[in-house]
Amino acid sequence: MATPAEAVEPPDESAPHQSWNTPHAVLPGLVRMARPRQWIKNLLVFVAPGAAGVLTHGNTFLKALGAFGIFCVAASGTYFINDTIDAERDRLHPTKRYRPVASGVVSPTMAVGVGSVLLAVSFGLAWWLAGYRLALVVGLYVVITTVYSLWLKHEPIIDLAAVSSGFVLRAIAGGIATGVVLSDWFLIVATFGSLLIVTGKRSGEQKLLGANQAQVRQTLGRYDPAFLQTVRTLSAAVTVTAYCLWAFDRAAAIHPGHHPIWFQLSIVPFVLGLLHVVRQLDAGKGSTPEDMALGDRRLQVYGISWVILIVVGVYA
Repeated sequence: MATPAEAVEPPDESAPHQSWNTPHAVLPGLVRMARPRQWIKNLLVFVAPGAAGVLTHGNTFLKALGAFGIFCVAASGTYFINDTIDAERDRLHPTKRYRPVASGVVSPTMAVGVGSVLLAVSFGLAWWLAGYRLALVVGLYVVITTVYSLWLKHEPIIDLAAVSSGFVLRAIAGGIATGVVLSDWFLIVATFGSLLIVTGKRSGEQKLLGANQAQVRQTLGRYDPAFLQTVRTLSAAVTVTAYCLWAFDRAAAIHPGHHPIWFQLSIVPFVLGLLHVVRQLDAGKGSTPEDMALGDRRLQVYGISWVILIVVGVYA
């Protein structure tokens, strides 16, 4: 979702969809369509190899970095396609109406063309980096995202699962690119943690759009706020439980016969950070998760503390 800071004011707000795509505006429009602020989501590819303690082994870090770049290209490609499909509805949204296609900065033909090239490039790079398995994950991400834009976004509950899968596939891609076997607990944490963020995003969108929510996104009007809160509570509970089990399991696997406390201690900032996120989501502040990650200093402190404990537990 574009934020007001990212938006470019059109010359006539009463007709934000007019065509004013001058050459000097097209290139910045294409850059905004790529949504570089949302690339922060792709850092998930580093989690599996980082927790496994292999980022310092040979060229593993470079492979993880390559997977990060591939998902940046793939995600940007899907944004180009999504913005073209959603242009009409975006014009009804208070901030999305300033997206380049909705506002007329970039033509639909150009957006689809650039997006298609980016998707093809990401698929080819994935195959080159780690073979068909990584290419399959990238391809699955592209297919789910495209079908979501065309259809799944209008199906309650299924739309939550579709968006959540994007986060999980990023985490899986990191393991495939670096040859790390993903544990069951890791996948559960990734799955339900993603579901927590997505349901919080829906609650934030309901608060932001108010009475216009059903016009902009059909499913929003079909979600009762109490239901979304219940899903968040369930997701948070499963995420915390699975993380605790993962932390103890990981400590035993990396340091057999010893009793290091670093993994166990990482539970503290993880739970505190998750509770902080839940509080923010309950307040309706989750419509743009990337803004929360980049602008919430308290959350960043919890995150850095968690990373330090994990790094000490794995590499010390």
